[in-house]
Amino acid sequence: MAAMGEAARPRALFLAGLAAVYIAAFGSLYVQIPGLYGREGLLPARRVLRPAGKGLWEQLQDFPTLLWLSPRLGLDTEQGMELLCLLGLLGALGALIFEGMRDCLVFALLRMCYLSLYQVGQVFLYFQWDSLLLEAGFLAVLVAPLRLLRRGGSPCWRPHDAVTFWAVRWLLFRLMFASGVVKLTSRCPTWWGLTALTYHYETQCIPTPGAWLAHQLPVWFQKLSVVGTYVIEVAVPVLFFAPLRRLRLFAFYCQVLLQVLIILTGNYNFFNALTIVLTFSLLDEEHLGHWLGRPRRRHSPGWPPSLGWLLSTVLELSTYGLLLYWTVRYFGLELDWDRRLLESRVAFTYHEFTTWLRTVTLPLVGVAFLSLSWEILVAMYRCACVRGCFWKLWATLQWAIMATATVGLFTVSLVPFTYIEHESNGKLWPGIHQMFGAVERFQVVNSYGLFRRMTGVGGRPEVILEGSYDGHSWTEIEFMYKPGNVSAAPAVVAPHQPRLDWQLWFAALGPHQSSPWFSALVLRLLQGQPDVIRLVQTDESRYPFHGRPPTFLRAQLYKYWFTAPSAASPGQVTPWWRRQHVQEFFPAVSLGHPTLESLLSQHGLKPLPLSLSPVPIPYPCPHIPVAIPRVTALSPQDKPPLRRRADAALPRLLSWLRHLCRPYSGPTLLWSLYLVAATAGLLRALARRAPSPARHKGPPRERGERNGTRATEGGTRATEGGTRSSEGARPEGRHSNKKKK
Repeated sequence: MAAMGEAARPRALFLAGLAAVYIAAFGSLYVQIPGLYGREGLLPARRVLRPAGKGLWEQLQDFPTLLWLSPRLGLDTEQGMELLCLLGLLGALGALIFEGMRDCLVFALLRMCYLSLYQVGQVFLYFQWDSLLLEAGFLAVLVAPLRLLRRGGSPCWRPHDAVTFWAVRWLLFRLMFASGVVKLTSRCPTWWGLTALTYHYETQCIPTPGAWLAHQLPVWFQKLSVVGTYVIEVAVPVLFFAPLRRLRLFAFYCQVLLQVLIILTGNYNFFNALTIVLTFSLLDEEHLGHWLGRPRRRHSPGWPPSLGWLLSTVLELSTYGLLLYWTVRYFGLELDWDRRLLESRVAFTYHEFTTWLRTVTLPLVGVAFLSLSWEILVAMYRCACVRGCFWKLWATLQWAIMATATVGLFTVSLVPFTYIEHESNGKLWPGIHQMFGAVERFQVVNSYGLFRRMTGVGGRPEVILEGSYDGHSWTEIEFMYKPGNVSAAPAVVAPHQPRLDWQLWFAALGPHQSSPWFSALVLRLLQGQPDVIRLVQTDESRYPFHGRPPTFLRAQLYKYWFTAPSAASPGQVTPWWRRQHVQEFFPAVSLGHPTLESLLSQHGLKPLPLSLSPVPIPYPCPHIPVAIPRVTALSPQDKPPLRRRADAALPRLLSWLRHLCRPYSGPTLLWSLYLVAATAGLLRALARRAPSPARHKGPPRERGERNGTRATEGGTRATEGGTRSSEGARPEGRHSNKKKK
């Protein structure tokens, strides 16, 4: 079985890619904090943190978030969240630009910041990609080297690198395999009928213009695309642990192809980019060398070829053949020459699939354990090859710690992984369940399974907010990203995630009572809160009630469908959508309306009394009662924060940065940061290629730094000819030389 080998380049690519994902996560959330979590936001974060007379250490144990330290810095909860986002942005931007900052301490800081935000993020941060980022961020702490505390901060190679990097591959396997399996275990008729993609492109949260084009493809091609999705998500992930590198590379390109197609047809923020970053664990030094134009030389098999080369070639071709055979057999692929199309259908039953899943779940765990054991044994051999007794002991100690941590993570992750098959989950040792329960709140390992069921089969449900001054003439409130105006083209917003738009998509799938935050949204729009309005439209001039808040607000439920290319009349522009009114989603209310007050009290969202007087109603509406807002007593969690000095430097700095970023949307901010990183990288590349000034040429210094030990001069110096020789000491590594004395 082939080990991963020295994966220095793939590891560096993984860490740089994860830093880029962190930029998207922190930057996207930063611009939305005031509207989502501010004192006048939808779900104020201060309601989540309740000291209850406990000490700091007890608070951190019960609710692990750094926001408990906000009062000690003179900040409220909202400003504490902004500070964490800014720290995360700076750390991630530095790790993306400077290789020396791709350090385990930096990634530990990034994960602590995002975990702290996740703990108070409530429903707006409870997405699977948030959990995936937290788990990948924890693995990055193990994968990244320790550079900042070392002199020079130069990169190093460690014998156990392949062991910790294997954990990234295991995370990718769990994500993809579970995402494919849950589509079939859900018994969704669209996934079993291979028609899911005929609905998916128009019913996903925020489609792209490419989704409209993909929706126009013929049905047989859409069904064939579902078959390809099953193959890539269920069958191909097994090849992640294949002993042949070419099979792993085949799996890598299959996964990247799927993610690129999803990016072209849907706005899934940083999720697809994060998945591609995880696939870097399938690469090796040689393949990345071909990408960079610096391939490593390999001995050609020659003629006649060796027995090992023949066996590997036969195994590889057999794998491709079996994959093709099983696809044709179990999905009934038949070529219809008359209609010139490829027919497909599911040729197995639900009972047969669940039986197969029950049979293979634990054996797949065994295959993964064998792959991990091989990496651990190879790493132990490399430790034994280290020269020098002290360095050998040091390498062995690191290997033991990291191998134990990786095995522990693998063991704990079996609990969420086996959620896809409950009988296998029940066979796990009870101690494993206890270990998972102890670390569950820290989001170290999680369960996954995307697109379990296809929603919107009868049409895409969409909530449309409407406002009015008199209760008779209503004006629609159009959002920046989600569908509304049928003539507006779908937006392209990735890697930004407009979290309010996403939750409105979920809200449309049920009654408004299942989305308590919706009542708070209605209240804030009636109050005309600017931070919430910026979640709807960054450019307030495009908000129809920017001059004065609406007196009445209601919400209607529509069904949306993509139009066909021939839907427009001759000479007219084809609209992107067509829609049909379904029913009233939220009744017409005003400030102080009994229905609104009851919903806010029921969900514990009663706001602080406003100092502003209510807006006078020039045109009273007879069929909509208008009540005067009542002043209510403050609950303990509504108490204002401790009074702080008005001239405190940190709050003033945060307020200034907020004022500076307020006019810009999330995508503008993110792509500006990526442009800064790309410019810095280009300047560094040009600086390296520039000719260096003439200097006194001394003897070439051998690059002998491995495992953090700098090259040292040999103990002897040649006196003949006035020259001196030095020999680099390599205390670790398979090719190290002994230090001469």
